[in-house]
Formats: sequence, structure tokens, C-alpha cells
Amino acid sequence: MKAYQDGLAKFEAADTQVLGISVDSIPANAHWAQELGVSFPLLSDFMRKVSAEYGIYNTENGFANRATFVIDKEGKIQHIEEGKTAIDPTGAATACSRLAHK
Repeated sequence: MKAYQDGLAKFEAADTQVLGISVDSIPANAHWAQELGVSFPLLSDFMRKVSAEYGIYNTENGFANRATFVIDKEGKIQHIEEGKTAIDPTGAATACSRLAHK
């Protein structure tokens, strides 16, 4: 999340809203946002519904696998990164920039 915060200007330049979603509770997300200095919203998927619908919920371990989704203004998924590459915002920023210049 810190890397996304550090690169937030790139997303804003592409007219993009960055959201973090976690299966942690709202208070836990508020704590992490403050500790990490994150200014974009961190949403709680405490009931794991969104994670399951996006196919990233790990039922065996009870958490969501790390993933980044770029969703266009019509609600269509345009880019997905999963695992370690989801931590680096470069791919998502590039996808957002590409969408902004269509």
C-alpha cells in the first residue's frame, strides 16, 4: 500500500481513484492507513463477499490473496495483477494511463 501512496500522483494524473480493500475490520484498516500514511480509502471486506466474487478469496486460510484490479468507468475489469506483482503499482499505473488516453 505504501508504494501505491508514493505513486498516487500518477493515478490522479490518469483521473483514477485508488482504493484498498482488505478482509480486516474497519478499525484495523483505519489503524493501518494511519500507520502507513495512506490517504486513499481502505475499505473493509470483513464478510469476504467482494474477495469471493473477484475470485481471490482463499477459503482454506480465510484471507484474500493479494491482487490489483483496474476497473474502467463502465465497471469492466481492464487489468489484473496477482501475487507479488500486485504490490508494485507500475502495471496498474500504466493500465490507468492507457485508459485515460483512449
